[in-house]
Amino acid sequence: MKRAVLAMLLVATPVLAANPVNDGVYQLYASGRYDEAMRFGETSNSASGLAIAARAALADAMMRAKPCLECLKRAEDFARGSIAADAAQADAHVWLATALGYEARIVGLVRARLEDDPGKAKAELDAALKAEPDNAYALAALGGWNIEIVRAGGQHLGKWLYGASEGAGLALFEKAAKAAPDNVAVRFQIGLALAGFAPRRYPTRIESHLEAAIHAAPRTAYEKFIQGHAQELLTVFKKNNSDALEALVHDYQGYPD
Repeated sequence: MKRAVLAMLLVATPVLAANPVNDGVYQLYASGRYDEAMRFGETSNSASGLAIAARAALADAMMRAKPCLECLKRAEDFARGSIAADAAQADAHVWLATALGYEARIVGLVRARLEDDPGKAKAELDAALKAEPDNAYALAALGGWNIEIVRAGGQHLGKWLYGASEGAGLALFEKAAKAAPDNVAVRFQIGLALAGFAPRRYPTRIESHLEAAIHAAPRTAYEKFIQGHAQELLTVFKKNNSDALEALVHDYQGYPD
């Protein structure tokens, strides 16, 4: 099963210190050498290096044919290590929220609710935006969080349980797109979330975000992979086949069969 990012959502180019080790780790990630990026990121013992390791672990998980809970737990561990080293490492908070979101889809909504995974993910995204208010990936992920809560529980229950709303999600999506208009992952994430939530209510927005993802210049091997998803999703969306669209969104959002 193919999947792409959220909840979260893979969502951000990390802000790295001027550190040749971390620069090298990022280049390993960008080129798709995820095992090496994880290994060197972990041994760097730095917040940014561990954040890149988390990002690599998520990319590896998303590009697998089937959901991989173990892979997501590995990303979660790297992200937690990064945050322990530097609580202001915004991208690590985003990766942790992303891992929790995908894990929840694998273990099921009941267990995720009992363990308060939605609340934990929200706390991480709030921390990311506190550290970097214009972080496009955190903005997109928090927008997706609002949309998914409303999608799962409805407007009233989502508002009552978590303070989530459709309006807040849409506003965050707009802020994310303005912050990173040419970012493949951000634009795909928004288009995917809306396609799963209300495809007939937001057709123009969905097409606009997916077109942007398709035509932007990919900066990493993962973004190039995501462009293929964006093209396939847009093609299915334009065919007006609701069953096919639902199946593809289910696949790309990381739900098990």
